[in-house]
Amino acid sequence: LLYRKSYSNGHCTKCFSEMAHKTMSRLKRHSKEGEVVPNESNSTEQAQQFKNENKEATSAPKTSKEKEKTRKMWTLDDFEIGRALGKGKFGHVYLAREKQHKFVVALKVLFKSQLVNAGCEHQLRREIEIQAHLKHPNILRLYGYFYDSSRIYLILEYAGKGELYAELKRCGHFSEKQSAQYLHQLIGALSYLHSKKVIHRDIKPENILIGSNGQLKIADFGWSVHSPSSRRGTVCGTLDYLPPEMISGQPHGDAVDLWSLGVLLFEFLNGKPPFYSESQHSTFRRIRQCQYEMPENFSEGAKDVIRRLLQPTPSKRMPLKELAAHPWILENKDN
Repeated sequence: LLYRKSYSNGHCTKCFSEMAHKTMSRLKRHSKEGEVVPNESNSTEQAQQFKNENKEATSAPKTSKEKEKTRKMWTLDDFEIGRALGKGKFGHVYLAREKQHKFVVALKVLFKSQLVNAGCEHQLRREIEIQAHLKHPNILRLYGYFYDSSRIYLILEYAGKGELYAELKRCGHFSEKQSAQYLHQLIGALSYLHSKKVIHRDIKPENILIGSNGQLKIADFGWSVHSPSSRRGTVCGTLDYLPPEMISGQPHGDAVDLWSLGVLLFEFLNGKPPFYSESQHSTFRRIRQCQYEMPENFSEGAKDVIRRLLQPTPSKRMPLKELAAHPWILENKDN
């Protein structure tokens, strides 16, 4: 993690040890201490039952009486809580199982006070508004949410194999075949997002999860935006993955995600992002100048993909449709 730097409008990650203790104390009332939810996968029947009920729960009834009858108000009592899956800036993620259908999910627990103090309530609203309406095999599902006096709970699809970044660290780097297969999945997910006028803006290995079947799942939509105008002006995301137009504070469109794919492919193959430097200033400079060294062991096909994505001018970046048909992708994407 030494070379990984994050940038989020100057907000620092704070210590959550006290809050974590309080959260665990509350959660332990719903499961035995240290209990792991058994059978950490869902059958097709369980998944369909849960999704059908959730669909009914989140639909918009025509009358208040229908709403009262139909709407499912989730509470913590609906879940068995298992092991911790991870920790973020504003809370923690736990493995959980919905009691009625035995459906396994990831429960993201966020602290309201931390969100308010950091001025990030809008980010959470955006994450919920966007992710709740997305349905694609390579995008993590948000099934629903609920809250109490101090916390907000997001009911998320459980990705059994964890972060792609952890897998990349474990392997050091990926083969060209594996990298192309992963990139092909992400192309499909981003094509879907962009067709919905959604720009993710924070594509990186930490925000990509691996499902139990090995499928990639794009997650963390806190920085993503609906883009009716297709252009935004906010700086966000991870420093190593920021494109020149965002560093310069220029309006930007969905081409920022194309740049991120180029950085991602480079890191897949090399183990480090292309613009990594010891100082933030130097990293900014290298990104602005598009200054990086292409390793000799990259194939010509991989080099071509990276060069055509890491274009300083957004309009010159290879479109997703063209990228999906690139010979290097086609040669390597199939098992």
